[in-house]
This record gives sequence, C-alpha cells and structure tokens, in this order.
Amino acid sequence: MDFKQVEGFNDYVVVKKVKNFELDHVFECGQCFRWNKTETGKFIGIAYGKVIEVEKNGEDLIIYNTNIEEFKTIWQEYFDLNRDYTEIKKELSKDALLKKSVDFGKGIRLLKQEHFELLLSFIISSNNRIPMIKRAIATISEKWGEKIEYKGKIYYSFPTIEELHTKTLEDFENCSIGFRAKYIFNTCQKVYENTGILEQIFKLDDNECHIELQKFMGVGPKVADCIMLFSMQKYSAFPVDVWVKRAMMHFYVAPDVSLKKIREFGRDKFGELSGFAQQYLFYYARENNIEV
Repeated sequence: MDFKQVEGFNDYVVVKKVKNFELDHVFECGQCFRWNKTETGKFIGIAYGKVIEVEKNGEDLIIYNTNIEEFKTIWQEYFDLNRDYTEIKKELSKDALLKKSVDFGKGIRLLKQEHFELLLSFIISSNNRIPMIKRAIATISEKWGEKIEYKGKIYYSFPTIEELHTKTLEDFENCSIGFRAKYIFNTCQKVYENTGILEQIFKLDDNECHIELQKFMGVGPKVADCIMLFSMQKYSAFPVDVWVKRAMMHFYVAPDVSLKKIREFGRDKFGELSGFAQQYLFYYARENNIEV
C-alpha cells in the first residue's frame, strides 16, 4: 500500500503518510471531469454517487464527507492506493527521456472510475475542450442525476443507464454536446439493451477490450484507450491525443508518424506500464506547452 494507516473521525478520514499523491497532478492530468479546485487548494469531486472533498496536509491525505467504511470499500480503490507507484516510477525512469516527465508529474495516480460514466464522458470529450466537456457532463447530471447536498451547496450524481435510456435524441441535443448527441443516445440504448455489456468488456484482455469498445458509436482508438485506462484497469492502453503526440515526437519519434504508429510504438516500448507512461507524458507536455 502507498500509505501507512488510516484514521477515521465523524465525517472525514485521514490517510497517513501517502506516497506519490499530489492533488493537482491527480485531478488535472486529463483523466477526470468532475473534480474542481477550491479557493483554498482543496478539490471537491463527485464519484460513485457521493461528494467528497480532499486536501493534502504534509504527507497526509484528508478526505471529507466520508468514513472509514466508505474509504475501505470505495476510495481506497478509487484512488488506487494499493498500488506501489514508487516501483512504477523507478521502472519507467530507467528511460532517461521519460524520467523528466515522471519527475515532473510525480504525484499522478490513475483513478478507477465507473464504466458507464467514463464511456459517456470520453465520447463527449472527442474533439472537445476540457471546460466544455465538464460543462456538458454537469448539465447531464443536473438534468437527470440525484441531488447531493454538501456544505449548503447542491451537487448531482451522474445519472444511471436506467434514467438515461428513456431520453430522446432531442433531450441530449439540449445538453450542448453538438454532434456527439447522437453518439450518446445510441450508446445509452445499446448499454440498456445489453445488460452487463460493460462488465463483460471489462473482463476481456486488453486487445479485445480495445476492439469491443470501438463498437460503441463515437468511440475511436484514442477514446477506447482512455476508457480502458481510466475505468477498465487496462494499463497497456496508450491514448494518443495532441499532447501525447507532441511529447512522443519531442522525445522519441519522427514528426510524420501517424497516431496509430505512435500508439504501437508507445505500447511496444512501455509494455504493461504504457498507461502510466502516457499520463506522465501527457501532463508534462500540456503543463509545459511542448511544441514540435
């Protein structure tokens, strides 16, 4: 485990001496859309039908609006705290070029997010900017999710498939998601009509998972890799967006290499740790505005 112990109080827990966990690195590395930074540097997020607030106090991670039981059943896994990131970073840092990115994003952890929410979220993310993605997901949640109150403010859970499958194409078009509305509508129908389909895909090996996810309308290779990496725990995934492409061209490959070739190169080079390498590269390239 990447922490020493956890202490529980009435409505918060303290995770003692957490390694490899920096709030900005975790929540601003492109893997999640329902976490927002507060004026005091904490982050408030909505996941698994709950609202929590997190802060770092020295080496300790404090999670508010929760308890020991929820920590053990939800948040310990959600924050991937059972994984030894020191070993991952040590292995990846054997590559002198990658080490700079690993050192820069030293506090990144890969969240284990819900399959259905991530599927729709990354369909919405296609050719879209993060503020617009977050706004669209918030709109869908406000329209059809459950209300959750925290510190006098109302938040909304992400709606279930049981709620969304009854919605029309026009309903989704009114969520400011543009051409993606038809993808979301079609995907909701497919998930509802094929009970357990996402759990079945989750159980497939990495290559089969990548193929099956692309059978959803609006899911191409990059979006499939994101879903695999951020909710299906397939760590050989290597999503290639504009920032990863720039990082790979900057560090490793020629400028005229296709996205498919970059993905293949990344997976061959980093193997079962490809997804972790991708996150370090993405965060480094975007935060430093790498140009090619």
